[in-house]
Amino acid sequence: MKMSTARHMLALLKSHMHGNDQEFLSVAMQVAAHEARLGHGKIAQQIRDLIDQARARAKSVIRPGPFLVAEVRGELANLLSVDCPETRLSDMTLASALLVRLNRVITEHRQQHRLREHHLQPRRKLLLVGPPGTGKTLTAAALAGELHLPLLTILLEGLITKYLGDTATKLRIIFDAMTTTPGVYFFDEFDAIGAKRTSTHDVGEIRRVLNSFLQFVENDKSLGIIIAATNHPELLDRALFRRFDDVLEYHLPDSTTALAIIQRRLVNFQTGDFNWQEITAELEGLSQADVARAADDAAKHAILNHTDCIQSTDLIAALHERRTGTTIR
Repeated sequence: MKMSTARHMLALLKSHMHGNDQEFLSVAMQVAAHEARLGHGKIAQQIRDLIDQARARAKSVIRPGPFLVAEVRGELANLLSVDCPETRLSDMTLASALLVRLNRVITEHRQQHRLREHHLQPRRKLLLVGPPGTGKTLTAAALAGELHLPLLTILLEGLITKYLGDTATKLRIIFDAMTTTPGVYFFDEFDAIGAKRTSTHDVGEIRRVLNSFLQFVENDKSLGIIIAATNHPELLDRALFRRFDDVLEYHLPDSTTALAIIQRRLVNFQTGDFNWQEITAELEGLSQADVARAADDAAKHAILNHTDCIQSTDLIAALHERRTGTTIR
């Protein structure tokens, strides 16, 4: 009996260390059954009651909102926007090399217990760089969706203040939350806090914030994922780059990728008469987001005209408007 208890204890500790709540509760249920077989009915029932409470609590945070964050740490309600995205990588049209690297992150997290058994860590700290509209924000949502984690976006307006030392204090609150609330923590417009310390326009407060971030991210050992994104990597302090496990570069789509986005967005419409050559000519300089919005514009135009057939001229006009700000319709 003692050997069985010891095995249960080892299993509980391993599942806790790996952050596997379901396995932890499953082993706890085995402990309850073991106690019941020993005739310890009261203890067995107490364990089952606690398991039921834990499962009920887990269900209540499947889709967290600001009010739940405020219950955990009141200050966080002003620092984080919380969402549970349903986005997946399959919803995105990405360069194959970038997709391979993102899938590697997902695989490492899904099988992190195997890595940790060999004293290895999954990639947890990602820096996304590239022009606006190329998929950085959507990537953060897709990783959260793939791993069934909440997406916690840091609110810069709540984080950065004019008061000396206040921003660094709030940054500490965010990193403290990472140790208790696993999730994808997303720092968008990261250059706002990661700008070079030698910048001629720098102020002491921002230098302190950057130094604090460097220290926090270096020491972070939580189970969540930290994603920082910027449109201006040239503004970032060079010390930041080595703090991240991967630096992923995003680019404007080539014509093949852009056309794939259009086809994906318009899959439920008739597009057989499209002049793809003329459409391709309008793609230069457009981001993935621009192309997707232009396709949506053409789809809306068709719907409002009571048809499921999209005219090539309507899509070209939508693309032209996104590219130049004027319409040719």
